[in-house]
Amino acid sequence: MQLRQALTDAVRRLEDEDVGSPRMNGEMLLMFTLDCDRAHLYAHSERELTAEEQSRYEDAIALRASGYPAQYITGHQEFWGLDLIVSPAVLIPRPETEHVVETTLDLVRAGACRQANPGPKMIDVGTGSGAIALALATELPAAEIYGVDLSREALEVAKANAARLQLEDRVHFLVSDVLEGVPRDGSFDFVLSNPPYVGFHEADKVQAVVKKYEPKMAVFAGEHGLDIIRRLIPQAYEALHAGGYLVFEIGYTMAPVATELLAGWIDVRAVPDLAEIPRVMVAMRP
Repeated sequence: MQLRQALTDAVRRLEDEDVGSPRMNGEMLLMFTLDCDRAHLYAHSERELTAEEQSRYEDAIALRASGYPAQYITGHQEFWGLDLIVSPAVLIPRPETEHVVETTLDLVRAGACRQANPGPKMIDVGTGSGAIALALATELPAAEIYGVDLSREALEVAKANAARLQLEDRVHFLVSDVLEGVPRDGSFDFVLSNPPYVGFHEADKVQAVVKKYEPKMAVFAGEHGLDIIRRLIPQAYEALHAGGYLVFEIGYTMAPVATELLAGWIDVRAVPDLAEIPRVMVAMRP
């Protein structure tokens, strides 16, 4: 079968199964199968696929048509311009989470860290694939960065990403339930997190693919989605020095309750995303 026909058939099947962005998915999985770029697909559209290539492509399309995330099929997802390995052990990094990185960088550039340090000391709570920690490491060469997660399987993925990006000597990954396993000695400049914040009561609003395939511990946090955030805030207070910042992602309706939970902190504010939806909470330890 010619490459062009294989792609046409794949797009039609994905359309029939109501998979979003069927052409993008068809192209992505064909590029993955052939280990090529998009230009190659269209420059060699009449190329005959080998039997093995056709079989592997059809298997990938069948998985995607069933709802399985394309990122778990290819094993990759881009975040902050970085090519990250992902697996079903980790939440697939979303573009929205880049706002945590942006907000943190804005604070660093505004001087929100101790001047005695060569670079800020940071910890990413619930690091998953390591996306936030590794993105910041690429931007802040002098920073001391840690990533913690309760899932050992997730930490293996994060460590693999650090090694691929040659950052394994600069980002240190540890097992910890929120910050329970970390010395909370007031030595950190930043505590960062994309915590689970979906409540069980709103599970029906979550995309079926997320509920079915992504790790539930990285998505859900109790009945109202606040279980981890309620633990994170006081533990971050202990881990930060005076003037240090807590920066964490929130759900689109959570800014008011998150602001209440941050009573006693200063410079508390919600940072909106590009759609003007409150996306990131920022608070300074007094």
